[in-house]
Amino acid sequence: MKVRRTPLSNELSELPCDMSEMTEGNPVNDQTPLLATKLFIPAPRARRVVRDRLLERLEAGKHRPLTLVAAPAGSGKTTLVSEWLAAHPQPAAWLSLDQGENDPASFWRHLLAAVRRVRPDFGQDVLDLFQSPQPPPLDAVPGLLVNELAGMDEQLTLVLDDYHVITVDSVHAGLAPLLESAPPGLRVVILTRSDPPLPLAHMRAGDELTEIRTSDLRFQVSEAAAFLRDCMGLNLQDEQVQALVAHTEGWIAGLQLAALAVQGDERPQEFVDRFTGSHRFVLDYLTDEVLRRQPPDRLRFMLETSVLD
Repeated sequence: MKVRRTPLSNELSELPCDMSEMTEGNPVNDQTPLLATKLFIPAPRARRVVRDRLLERLEAGKHRPLTLVAAPAGSGKTTLVSEWLAAHPQPAAWLSLDQGENDPASFWRHLLAAVRRVRPDFGQDVLDLFQSPQPPPLDAVPGLLVNELAGMDEQLTLVLDDYHVITVDSVHAGLAPLLESAPPGLRVVILTRSDPPLPLAHMRAGDELTEIRTSDLRFQVSEAAAFLRDCMGLNLQDEQVQALVAHTEGWIAGLQLAALAVQGDERPQEFVDRFTGSHRFVLDYLTDEVLRRQPPDRLRFMLETSVLD
């Protein structure tokens, strides 16, 4: 399969790298083509429930260097942040992470590319250094970026989506000083299924952290009613909506899966009464989005302990 070269991928390929030879502390030297779609801000859904209370919290935290949106799969993290960026236009760089960014060279290369979509001249000195006969080690990259970010005239929001896929300590160790020394113009928004090993306690104590958690993202009954009726086109009674919210604990993915299932059911009340986490749609989702993404040792532990009460 041929990979079409775009202006962005041509520019990024100037950052030399051989991933197979990269070790922690070595210079960045990657020639792997960058997937440009990882840098696109997801478009807000056409049919959605506007969650003003959460949008206001995101906007209120714009003067703090870090915003953490941490919740399980299907909680609406990406949807919420993309809707906030659409509602409050601002210079924003977006990076959707995957397992490939566990390579520190790839992580910094993609992060730099995301920022350059908004600030085309950003990081040119860093790129030049990487192309020099003796490029800097990877642990020097955060300091170089902080110095350049400090020179920005206006605020920049950097969104790191799916940060839970990052498991390499050297990536966390590199991002930590970027957060702790963040200049006034930088705001980092991390979307993750679990808390990352970053200086969260220190930033929380210093009022430098905005947090949105699972309990915040759960749909309230009024929000669930708007979603099920206006977005999914279901004619459900208040009691039926309340029952689905109770069954799913306000989990948006669960509500959507329930709505898709009840659309083909001629007896919605009976369906609502028997809808649980063992429904086929829910099991399929959890298998694809949760179980298959676990490391082998954790999955083996889950299987071996699943027979216990």
